[in-house]
Amino acid sequence: MSPEPGPKPIQSSGSIKIINPPASILAAFSVLCLFTCSKPYNTTSTLKIPFLTFPSNPRRFLKIPIMSRTNHQLHHHSFATPQSLSDWLKPRLPSDSFASWGVKPGTKNVHNLWLELSDGETCLADTIPPVRTVNVVTVRIIGKDNQILVESHQELSDGSVRNRCRPLAEKMKSNETPEEAVIRAVKEELGSILNDSITVRIVPGSYSKKLDERNSLSYPGLPARYVLHSVDAFVDGLPEEGEFCTEEAEEYADSSAADKALFVKRHYWKWVSSDLIPT
Repeated sequence: MSPEPGPKPIQSSGSIKIINPPASILAAFSVLCLFTCSKPYNTTSTLKIPFLTFPSNPRRFLKIPIMSRTNHQLHHHSFATPQSLSDWLKPRLPSDSFASWGVKPGTKNVHNLWLELSDGETCLADTIPPVRTVNVVTVRIIGKDNQILVESHQELSDGSVRNRCRPLAEKMKSNETPEEAVIRAVKEELGSILNDSITVRIVPGSYSKKLDERNSLSYPGLPARYVLHSVDAFVDGLPEEGEFCTEEAEEYADSSAADKALFVKRHYWKWVSSDLIPT
């Protein structure tokens, strides 16, 4: 392909002529400008970002987001009453979702959320909608033939039933270690069938931590971020086979809010093959 023709010589009215320089000189000048004006790419300054690995199920487990203080500042205000919490939530949640709390079977009410906040089990991000963050300990209790104990369903104080189909799980309290939460979870949810002396042995090296982000089933319309602390454990004194039921220990101290809150009355358990439990 022939080169593009350059502009024609410009001739002034006098005797001076401006003549195009040869194409080779223009090319050399362009290359010189390129190398003198641009900075070389410095590979040593490349930012290396570590990656967090989670199970490849995009619906449930997500990468932990980098939360800025501006976008996800935790709301540390202490709500004096459930009513003050309700007033704060109403303009931040869809009205139809908030109205279903404690009315739709399997849901909890604003008194439950107020108790969670007061007891240090939950934090709310001051966003629209607010995001509820909960640390949860999950205990994979190992039984005969390496079966895993699973809570099939719960009976609530209003007579409704919630399907669970998951291992023992309990919200962690503020400043509580996973080990302490495991012991408390076993006492509260399985203590009615165990002897006074409860023996729990956590399997060394079984601890893992994951982040699960999804809409809350207990509080419709309120997005939830669950920080899951999981361990495998052996608990002495449990029935070795079949299905059984336990009574829930009292979770909160006596108060007007506790009287109006919905709570779990009974837990229903069964042993299943470990192959049926997601890891």
